[in-house]
Formats: sequence, structure tokens, C-alpha cells
Amino acid sequence: MTHTATWHGKVIARSDDTLEVGGYVYFPRDSVKMDLLRTAPKTPSDLECPHGVQFYDVVENGKTSPRAAWSYLSPQPKMKPVDHWIGFWEDVEIK
Repeated sequence: MTHTATWHGKVIARSDDTLEVGGYVYFPRDSVKMDLLRTAPKTPSDLECPHGVQFYDVVENGKTSPRAAWSYLSPQPKMKPVDHWIGFWEDVEIK
């Protein structure tokens, strides 16, 4: 099944190789338009995450959705299948 992540009408990720973990759809990094993601500063809560979470702002043409994407950089076993993959929420629609 192909999943598509759309933000303000723009496709930012599309893949038929997605995984659903914990109720979220994760996309392989090479299927994501990484040029639309900007690394967000880590919060104290992010630093406590056992999976080494990194959040990203989705940005284009003056529009920003803060922390609307994330990736686990050193996941524990439960999240290992999505190591360095990208998940979306907030303003990003997944179909």
C-alpha cells in the first residue's frame, strides 16, 4: 500500500515501503523531501527520549509547521524497525 504525506497541498513523502508503529506511519528517509525539513532545537523532553528523537520543522515558501516531523536516531528495540525513518503529525496529512 502506498502512503503519501501532504502538507498544505504539497506532497512531502510518498512510499509503498512504509511501516506503522505505535499508530504512526513512518517513511524511509529516501522517500521524504528532506529539503522541506529543518532540524528543530531539542527540548529537555527530547533529550530524555530513550530513542534519541530529533524533531523537524516543515518549511516552505514562508510557511512553517514546527516539530511536525521526527526521526529516531538511536532507537531501542521496539522502534528499531524505523531507525532514521521519518514520522509526521500535526499539519501533515497521511493517506
